[in-house]
Amino acid sequence: MGKPHQTVNNKEREKARNKKKKEKQKKKEERKASGSSSAEDMIAYVDENGNITDTPPDPEKRKKIKAEDIPLGTPPREDDDPDKERIGLVTYFDNSKGYGFIKDRETQESIFTHINSHLDSIDERDTVTYRVERGLKGMNAVDVKKHK
Repeated sequence: MGKPHQTVNNKEREKARNKKKKEKQKKKEERKASGSSSAEDMIAYVDENGNITDTPPDPEKRKKIKAEDIPLGTPPREDDDPDKERIGLVTYFDNSKGYGFIKDRETQESIFTHINSHLDSIDERDTVTYRVERGLKGMNAVDVKKHK
């Protein structure tokens, strides 16, 4: 079998490939000549403020941390007292479907509410008092009534 047919396009591609190969070889020789291929030149450190630096940390400033002191998972919330009455603003309520959401005044979190757990009838933009209970999909507002 003979050589593949050389076209102008094939010749240009081959020239470009050869040029790229020569540039790569040239860069490789420059790196060898500069001598900066040691692992020490490539190491970066993180200081106590989280900034990247090329100087190693001071061993005098090192803090000892016990493995037992590291919390795993999410810490329990202290403010989830179910008996505590909260105040919030009704951000959305659909009377036809019977559910809505209340934005807590302190924590600014959105809490689901259903019409079955209301003591008064409520509408959007009403200020209400309520308690929270853990439901199947998160926290639910119960004993919802208009705030005076």
